[in-house]
Amino acid sequence: MTDDRLIIAIGRLERALTRAETAADRTVRDATLDQDLAALTSRHEKLRSRTQEAIDALDRLIG
Repeated sequence: MTDDRLIIAIGRLERALTRAETAADRTVRDATLDQDLAALTSRHEKLRSRTQEAIDALDRLIG
């Protein structure tokens, strides 16, 4: 009887550890995605600015 309770308790601990590991992996993955998004946003803003500068230069040349 005691062995059964011990086995059940160990099973519960293993499942809890699995949930904790999954949550930790998700947190790391989300942080990586946030960093990637920030880098992409920065690159987009730079490209947008340079494109606007090129359009303004073309407008001055045409004008």
